[in-house]
Amino acid sequence: MFGFQVLQTHRKGRVGKLSTDHGDVQTPVFMPVGTTGSIKGVTPAQLCTAGVQMILGNTYHLMLRPGAETVAKLGGLHRLMGWEAPLLTDSGGYQVFSLAHLRSVNDEGVVFRSHVDGCEVSLTPERTMEIQRLLAADVVMQLDECPSGRAKKDEVATAVRRSTEWARKCSRTWRDSGCASVQGNFQALFGIQQGGVFEDLRAESAGHLLALDLPGYAIGGLSVGEGHQPMCSVLDAAESQFPPDRPRYLMGVGEPRDILAAVMRGMDMFDCVLPTRNGRNAQAFTSNGRVRLRNARWADDPAPIDETCDCYTCCNFSRGTLRHLFMASEMLGPTLVSIHNLRFFTLFMERIREAIRAGDLEERAKQWIAEMYEPTCRSGRSETLDNDD
Repeated sequence: MFGFQVLQTHRKGRVGKLSTDHGDVQTPVFMPVGTTGSIKGVTPAQLCTAGVQMILGNTYHLMLRPGAETVAKLGGLHRLMGWEAPLLTDSGGYQVFSLAHLRSVNDEGVVFRSHVDGCEVSLTPERTMEIQRLLAADVVMQLDECPSGRAKKDEVATAVRRSTEWARKCSRTWRDSGCASVQGNFQALFGIQQGGVFEDLRAESAGHLLALDLPGYAIGGLSVGEGHQPMCSVLDAAESQFPPDRPRYLMGVGEPRDILAAVMRGMDMFDCVLPTRNGRNAQAFTSNGRVRLRNARWADDPAPIDETCDCYTCCNFSRGTLRHLFMASEMLGPTLVSIHNLRFFTLFMERIREAIRAGDLEERAKQWIAEMYEPTCRSGRSETLDNDD
């Protein structure tokens, strides 16, 4: 069964334990994104070695290919991915938001054209829950409407109204199914707060979701162009809008400084494509900024990406070797840098949890941000490391 326990706090930051039928997760946690049923270029064994605790699967892509019914026949998403630890599936709402030129939205749901074959597809709250029941993840998300970060207030208000009604329908469908997947595991439904950067709409959305008494709550509609400071303002209010005994999931946020800001405002769960997408594009995260490995300066560099990292890549390969692999278009290059980036994020979250336990997260956060984002604070290494902030 599903459960969440706060184990320790420091100011608003909290260390917790998320319990599912597929194991426990230490929070705050970062979840890599397995869009079509895999973390691109990385095996489940490599994910485990990197310290990954939980993965996000993409409902929109899986419903189109291979299809939710096919996934169920193959034993569910855990079996499809070869992943035995906890899984979360999103609702598909964000992907539909990104396909504005291919979709139409009304109060019943969304109709869109598949980017795979052009067929018309209907996605309603009830169908979203049925798809996720077939996929059989441990945490499932309501269907929501995600407006642009630049949307006008009346547009955002419409999205809040729709998302609220869709949350009610998702909750009803979820409860009618016994809160369980077709594989028999308990599924925890999370509601998604919308409201853009408008404080009154955020409060309204949260109030409606609380009335549904769901296992967890997500903050959606951020990281869509609103900027860092508006995001922080929304999160300042969110900590008091949701109950302390439920997990809080900030959707789609993966920039390290944003994660730090969110943890210090009481958030517990995060997901983003950054580790693997940037890895495939030869960009490595380090505690001293980012390294662009196609840069000619690394051609004969025998050092690892990060001398403080214990990942498989840093223990066995140099920057010069990695640059060669990318310049030669070898598949191994993207895999190795993705492995490193995944380990960077799991170590980053471990250090955050340790800082909360020690009671000095604010002090450490200032140091980490300076080292990652301010070249003059990199202990003399600024001339050899890149930063693309």
